Amino acid sequence: MHWYEKLNQYFPIEEMKSQEHMEVLLKERSDVYHKDEGPNHVLIYVEFDEFLFIDYLFVSKHARGQGLGHQLIEKLKKKDKPIILEVEPINYEDTDTEKRLNFYAREGFEHASSIGYRRRSLATNEVNHMEILYWSPNHESEEKIYESMVKTYHHIHKYKDEEMYGAAFDPVDQVLSFGENQKEDILKKLN
Repeated sequence: MHWYEKLNQYFPIEEMKSQEHMEVLLKERSDVYHKDEGPNHVLIYVEFDEFLFIDYLFVSKHARGQGLGHQLIEKLKKKDKPIILEVEPINYEDTDTEKRLNFYAREGFEHASSIGYRRRSLATNEVNHMEILYWSPNHESEEKIYESMVKTYHHIHKYKDEEMYGAAFDPVDQVLSFGENQKEDILKKLN
């Protein structure tokens, strides 16, 4: 099965980039956008100088519980940079959401409690609330994690969004929030 089909069968449509968008990122942003694929996994991640962002991590049902996810995370941790990802909040009707959160907790990821993330899906037009999780070898502040998410949103999620989907994703200030008092200062500093 093609790597995109594996991801598409596992992740909800509202979380998926189009295959075309991902292929363009892998080709045109190959300096930062990477795919690690094996018979039982697909890992799509972003690597900037100062952090990593996991866009998608899929481990096949046949390989779950055998340590493959742990090995993939350990490989990224060896780069000694903060690792950030988006994850669905627990949905008790979907047991995978709780399993994912438990997996990342076991791997030492923390919940970025001061960062809000709500993104409108161009596929469904629904607003999805996501949790931001991070692992940080040097105890970076949540402000640094927020700045990294802003960079990821600008350079990856919004990369050629209008061209790919016929409409732009919402602007960053409508998608990401950080302890409202500091949000404006951080956005000004980053622009």
